[in-house]
Parts: sequence; structure tokens; C-alpha cells
Amino acid sequence: MTVCRPRVITLLTDFGNQDAYVGVMKGVIAGINPFANIVDICHSVPPQDIFSGAYLLYTSYKYFPCKTIHVAVVDPGVGSRRDIVCVETKDYFFLVPDNGLLSFIIQNEKPKSIFRITNNKYFLPSPSNTFHGRDVFAPVAAHLSLGVKPQQLGIKINQLEQMDIPTPISKKTGQVEGQIIYIDRFGNLITNITQEYLVKGAGGQKSEVGSKKQDAFKKTSKEKILSQLCTMETTIGKKKILGLSKTYTDIQAGEPLALIGSAGFLEVSINQGNAQKYFRVDRGNKIRVEMGSY
Repeated sequence: MTVCRPRVITLLTDFGNQDAYVGVMKGVIAGINPFANIVDICHSVPPQDIFSGAYLLYTSYKYFPCKTIHVAVVDPGVGSRRDIVCVETKDYFFLVPDNGLLSFIIQNEKPKSIFRITNNKYFLPSPSNTFHGRDVFAPVAAHLSLGVKPQQLGIKINQLEQMDIPTPISKKTGQVEGQIIYIDRFGNLITNITQEYLVKGAGGQKSEVGSKKQDAFKKTSKEKILSQLCTMETTIGKKKILGLSKTYTDIQAGEPLALIGSAGFLEVSINQGNAQKYFRVDRGNKIRVEMGSY
């Protein structure tokens, strides 16, 4: 007799909330494990936008209990020959189409195991070609929550499909070029420039000694780094923002600012406004940061 167990299962999809797709997935999970704790991360991923789904999953997954099962279905290849995989990391399980949805995560965490899901014992009968969320992802997640092992689901494989994740480019000493990788519902522009990258850039300036330039990839005091960040210049198109704010309210309402957002990325915002409309930009547009001198 199967023992039902409490277990967190998260759902992230591009299904929206207008239709019954998400509710049906939850119904399937509850029918197999009524004690599963189902948590919605997001169902407003733009349709077929794998990159946005990957970003949202990356910025969310760590905030859940150990052994959480993360189910992400942004799947333009549904019904095709693309694989569905179960990936186990140190603390989590992921059920995703093998289309790059884990690209951000596997840059930081090496998977312990990857299994291509082929065992239809854990699917609903006669799976459709258009709704694997209901017929494959949901029942497999529920069975995992009951203690089924990943190796029971299918065939072990060694690698995953990956998207090209853009990285910042050091154009010259103290200058970094990045790009906008995500725009949230408030119009905040999230870039691919991390807080760590900025600190490293501030600590890696070059300084003049007489007529000789020396690499300053030496220990730079915290005060000097903070001073550089406070006087850095962020450029989008022809518009510039001076300094790095700590909160939105450091700047008057309607004014632009740059700060480190909750996910650890440099973010360009408008206090009580919409930065996307203000700067007239979209994902992929360039952003340049130049460190102040000390």
C-alpha cells in the first residue's frame, strides 16, 4: 500500500490563469498524492519564452525546502522528440523539458544525476501530444513525491541542452558592457551584471604610478570599492545614471536609478515609474557601466 507523504512540488509554466491547464495539473498531482504541498511559482511566463522561464526558475528555486520537486513546463516542443528529464542536484529535483530551462541553474550547480523519463508506468494512460504537463509532468512529480527514485523513471544521460546565457564583457579597465535579460511587471530592467561582477570590477581598476600603469587586481579597501560604486555611471542608449542606489526611494519619484535587485543583478528602475517605457528598451538591449575613479 502506497503511503502518502507531505512534499513540496512547485509549478512554473507559461500556461497563464485564463484556462484550466494549471488547475488540471494540480488535480492530477492531488489524485496521486493528496498530501503534496503544491506551490505556484509563476504561470505568466510569456508563451514559449524558455529564457524567461529559465531566469524565473533560477531566481526562485533556492527559497524552497530541501528535496522540493520543481516542475517547470515552458515547452514549445511538446509532443516532439525533445526529451523530458528528471534532474537531481544537491538539494532539489527538477522535472523539465530538455530545452535549456535549467541553463542558469547548471552554471552554478552540477547535477548529481540526469534521467530521461521514458517509463510510462508513471504517466497517465494514453498521453496526449499537446498536454504533457497533465499527462507526464504532473503524475511523475506526484510519484516522485511518494518516494519513486529518479532511476526508476527512465534512462540515465550525461548532459542537458543549454541556452547561450549572455555574460558581461569588460570593454576596458573599469568599464563593463552587459545587457538586459529580464523585465518584470513593474518595468524594472534586470541586467546580466551581478553584484559580484561589479565589486570585482571596482577592485580591479588600474591606477597610475608616475608614468607607469599597474594592475590593481590587488586588495582594494572596502571603502575604495564602495566609493567607486557610489560614483559609477550606468548608460542606456544616450541616457546616464550616476551612482548606485540602495533603495528605490533614494531617488525622487519619476527619476531613474541603478541598484542591486533582490536576485543579485544590477537593475535599472524608475522610482514609482516604468523603466522600460522611460528608456524605450527591451530584453537584449545593451547597458554600459563605468566605474568612478578613486
